[in-house]
Order: sequence, then C-alpha cells, then structure tokens
Amino acid sequence: MASLEVLLLKGPPAGDLETGLNQLRYAVLTEGINANSDGMSESRIYIWLILLNAPPLDHKVYVDLVRQGASPAHTKIQNDTFRTFQGDPLFRRRVTQNSITRVLNAVAWRLNDAHEARVNGWQSPPTLSEFGGSPDTSMLSRHSFTTGARTDTSTTNDAEQIGYVQGMNVLAGPFLYAARSEVEAFTGFESLIRHELPGYVRGSMEGVHKGLALVDRVLKVVDPKLYAHLMSSNMEAKIYAFASVLTLSACTPPLPEVLLLWDFLFAYGPHLNILCIVAQLVLIRDQILGSPSPNQILRNLPNLYAAKIIQLATTFAAKIPEDMFEEIVNHAK
Repeated sequence: MASLEVLLLKGPPAGDLETGLNQLRYAVLTEGINANSDGMSESRIYIWLILLNAPPLDHKVYVDLVRQGASPAHTKIQNDTFRTFQGDPLFRRRVTQNSITRVLNAVAWRLNDAHEARVNGWQSPPTLSEFGGSPDTSMLSRHSFTTGARTDTSTTNDAEQIGYVQGMNVLAGPFLYAARSEVEAFTGFESLIRHELPGYVRGSMEGVHKGLALVDRVLKVVDPKLYAHLMSSNMEAKIYAFASVLTLSACTPPLPEVLLLWDFLFAYGPHLNILCIVAQLVLIRDQILGSPSPNQILRNLPNLYAAKIIQLATTFAAKIPEDMFEEIVNHAK
C-alpha cells in the first residue's frame, strides 16, 4: 500500500484511478494529513479537492461571479458572516469577513444561475468538463465506509431550489481556512453542497431533518440504554444536533479537530457525520446517563476529539442494518 506522500508525488499506481483513490482514502485514515498544531497543511486542500472530485476551476470564473456583487441572498449572508467561527482566534487570524462574504455570494450566484438554467431548460446541469476537468473521471464511483456504494450525482428536485441557508457560512469556513486561495475554497465548498449535501441546502432542509432522525435511530442500535435515557427526557436529536448535522460537526470546536474529522468524512463520505455525532454522544454517555437533565449537557457538545470519534464511528458502521446504512448514505441527496 503506497504512502500518502508517494501517492501525492507519483499519482495513482499504473494510472489506475479507482485503486489510487482507495489507497488515498486509506492513507488519509491511517497516516493522516501532515499539519501543524494550528491545523495548517500544505496538502490538505488539494487532498480534499481530489476526494470531493472537484477539478481545478479557472480563476476567471470565480472573479466573474464576485464581480456580480451582492447575490439575492446577500442580506442573509451579511447576517451570518460575522458569526463564522466568531470565537476562534485561529480562524480570525487567517480568514477575513470580506473573504467569507465573497465566497458565499459567489456560491449563491452559482446556485441561483444553475437552478434557473435547469428550470427554464436553457442547459443541462454543469458537467465536470465545464470546469476544466476530464470527462472520463467524472463518474468515478466512491465507496462508503465498510458497506454500500456512494452515488456521485445529485437527484435534486428542480422545483425546489438549492440556495443559501443559514449555516452554510460554517460549512464554508474550514475550506477558507485550509485553502491557499478563495478560488480553491469556493471550488471545494461548491462541490460539497451541490454534489454531496444538496438536501441540506434546499429550502426545506429535508436532508438535515432526515439526518436528525437517523441520529436517533443509529443511537438506538448502538447504545439502547443511552437512547432510552434521552428519549425519557424527550431529548430527540432535533433538540440538540441540528447544527452538528448541518455543518458536518464544524460547529463544535476546536477548528484543528474539525479539519481532522473532515479528512475522514471526505475520504469515506460526509454521510458518516451521522455516525460521528452518535460517537460524540457515546463518548460522554456516563455524564448523560448520570444526569436527570441531559439537555444541560447537550446544550453544547464537548470539544471534538477527532481520533476517538472516528475510531468509534468506524465500529458503529458494522453494527448498523444494511437498509439503514443505505439511508445514511443517501439522506443528504
């Protein structure tokens, strides 16, 4: 098995992209991406873009979107921008509010334009080749962790627009922190929401609500006692986990641990965040079980410890019935 450094240097073995991607995922899981204590890495953003199947974007496309100025969602974006990782000095040192605003407005324009084009029949949804990539790599299958297959294309209902929703600023934040340019951050962020999480950013946020229901169902399978205790206090996941589902747990500090968790989620599928949220609960199960008012504990989940969360989440995957796992894989589509 090739190391992460060798894979990045030499590319997939014998040009076999599927084998190379599988090796890359495994290397990310077992070796980790080299980074400093602040989570800064020379290679992380490029690995994320590979795992998200997001080819390089001509910077002129991004510049043109920025030049369009305020999008229809600009007022919402302005209301959210200053809240993005508000209390995190690492983020504030590296990412400006102007940068967040530009990326979010550019994505809002892109989503708006794509929606209008589909609804009015002006063009088919953008393909990989539109962005300068090679068409023969656009439909590489990506496999979910331990079982089932991930789909790479969205089944978005054209009648309901994918657009800006509150919380997208938090999803954009780690990309801006990890990227070396706004274009890279825009490319990764847009790919994530359009192809991996479209159900999270539709008006109804149906995917988020499905994800919350799955948190409860997974917890019932892997820890029935903890599930029963929470249900006895009427503590369904929709009470405490909405932000965790919507933001792929990026709402919980510290940021360097968010980046480590996202390395895993992008390698094996953002849908696994459902298992990671359950893992966060199980890690503090004694506190929850010992409390007559779990809502006090779950008002703010404890700081992320990515390695422990990932280790637990991977053990859960084997315990979940196959049909439920398929629902987890597809809940955000």
